[in-house]
Amino acid sequence: MAISAPGVGSNLDVNSIVTQLMTIERRPLTLLDSKEAAYQAKLSGYGNLRGALSALQTAASALDSPSSFQAFKATAADSSILSASVSSAKSPGGYAIDVSQLAQKQTLVAAGQTSATGAIGAGASTTLTFEFGTIAGGTLSSGIYTGASFTQDGSVPAGTVTIDASNNSLQGVRDAINSASLGVTASIVKDGSAAPYRLVLQSDGSGAARSLRVSVSGDAAVQALLAYDASGTQNLTQSVAAQDAKLSINGVAISSSSNVVGDALEGISLNVAKVGSTTLTLARDTAGVTQALQALVKAYNDFNTTLSELTKYDPQTRQGGPLLGDPAARAVQSQLRSALSTALPGLQTSSVRILGQAGIAFQRDGSLGFDSGKLGEALASHPDDVARLFASLGTATDVQVQVISSGTRTAPGLYSVDVTTLASQGTLTGSAPAGLTISAGVNDALSVTVDGVAASVTLAAGTYTASALAAQVQAAVNGSAALSGAGAQVVVTESGGLLTMTSKRFGSNSTVAAAGSAATTLFGPAPVAAAGVDVAGAINGLAATGSGQRLTGASGSAVDGLVLEVTGGSIGARGAVNFTRGYAERLTGLLESWLSGEGGVAGRTEGINRSIAELDRRRETLSRRLEDVERRYRSQFTTLDTLISNLTATSNFLTQQLDKLPDPTQQ
Repeated sequence: MAISAPGVGSNLDVNSIVTQLMTIERRPLTLLDSKEAAYQAKLSGYGNLRGALSALQTAASALDSPSSFQAFKATAADSSILSASVSSAKSPGGYAIDVSQLAQKQTLVAAGQTSATGAIGAGASTTLTFEFGTIAGGTLSSGIYTGASFTQDGSVPAGTVTIDASNNSLQGVRDAINSASLGVTASIVKDGSAAPYRLVLQSDGSGAARSLRVSVSGDAAVQALLAYDASGTQNLTQSVAAQDAKLSINGVAISSSSNVVGDALEGISLNVAKVGSTTLTLARDTAGVTQALQALVKAYNDFNTTLSELTKYDPQTRQGGPLLGDPAARAVQSQLRSALSTALPGLQTSSVRILGQAGIAFQRDGSLGFDSGKLGEALASHPDDVARLFASLGTATDVQVQVISSGTRTAPGLYSVDVTTLASQGTLTGSAPAGLTISAGVNDALSVTVDGVAASVTLAAGTYTASALAAQVQAAVNGSAALSGAGAQVVVTESGGLLTMTSKRFGSNSTVAAAGSAATTLFGPAPVAAAGVDVAGAINGLAATGSGQRLTGASGSAVDGLVLEVTGGSIGARGAVNFTRGYAERLTGLLESWLSGEGGVAGRTEGINRSIAELDRRRETLSRRLEDVERRYRSQFTTLDTLISNLTATSNFLTQQLDKLPDPTQQ
């Protein structure tokens, strides 16, 4: 192996010379590093800018819904009597509410037994049949009715449980009932007497129509323990009677099977807790809107501060922010200010047309200020106009026309609505009065097809009134897993003994058909089926697409994407729809154009990344060239070192030889 030691022979410091020369050669590489550092600073700056814009977009999106401005809260003067939740109230109000009775679940108690596990009876196969209905009339004393009647609720199917030698104990009966999931819960209590074990049955549902009738067929001992009919044999004792909740609202009597009263006041659910009187106040909930607008103002001001830091110049340090002079940064700030300052179209008749009227205004330093007092005044006097100022909102002059949604291409404006056909539902109407007796295995099987979904059900055997039979058929059909899973439901009504089954869906896909052994009994030999019809009409004079009860505006027009729901009314002109887009929607769209994959921020960061990649390629090329230059320098100086070393050796030799020559002056 050759050993190189540059400068050894000539005392020439080759390494130092090459290092100094390469320092000069590497100056272009240093310039590339400085450029990349500047690009990286810009990239980081755009990352900060993206974060601020994303936060602003989130705050704006929270306001792009009319429901944010139309929320109500209900407050009871005495919250121990009732509480309330609001889903879709329309206007403020006050209600005087008097609760006179709470809903209860019926509870029945069996005679005491000496053992919870001991056999009851001989173990013969025994059927327990549970029916639900209403107990009326008579008197009640010590848990026993005298002279009362029981009317079965045909909308709730009866259920059965089999008791035999494998489960003929209190525990066995309890477990069999609970496993069957019939709407009855069984338990065992121990009362401390000589025969302490008592079976307790409680209806799962509250309300007067959830009283129980227990029929027992089979073992006499089981029958003697559990048979119960308020109008006849009562081997169980009632400890709690089934009853409805009763209350009055502004003097109007209300009855509910549950203590949660969800349909007495539109959009308000009452939860009654005890008997008593109180008042309920319904008022607009402005807290949520105030917080959302405060969040918007804060997000804008945070963006403004971030952009100022990124684009500032410090004259003392003579240093600028990473985005100083960046045209994209200036453009996004200019566009946002313009978006918030430019008036919205379609608000000429609105009482709240500019942000200042809602308490939001630009300050001298370019930030946004927020006046909660002004906002509160605007919400109190013109809540819908405040909603229209921020959210995309469509309102119809016809109460039976509702604006469901809009599209990105829907333009603000006032659009006429004309209806040429109202939507209808699919029906199946009987051709003869229904037979009122359903017999097991004879005429209890019904196959239905609702909205194209097929299902088979079995009707509970029994003799019904026409209305009770309609309720039984409706409950059985709607209880089908196949139909409920597909969202298909029916309503079964009767008139003069004729049954009509109607799909709850509207439109051309709404159909009803029936077959099976029960079909002729229920609907006669030649029932009449009629398919539903889609709504038809025009929006803004252009033919709209109808589907069910919904009309969708013509594609490519000003009403493209506008969806209306026509729930009833008449044929012909149906007023107009006023559609506006608010500041929240405007901001959201603008910010999306900057933050999307093809937006301005992405374009700038992509360009910076390309520049950095180009610098990396140039650095790699320059580094390879510098390696060649350094090798050449070292080769040249090594050669020079060798040459100087050789010359030095020659010089030394000649000097030695000359020194050996005689001195001519001494000759």
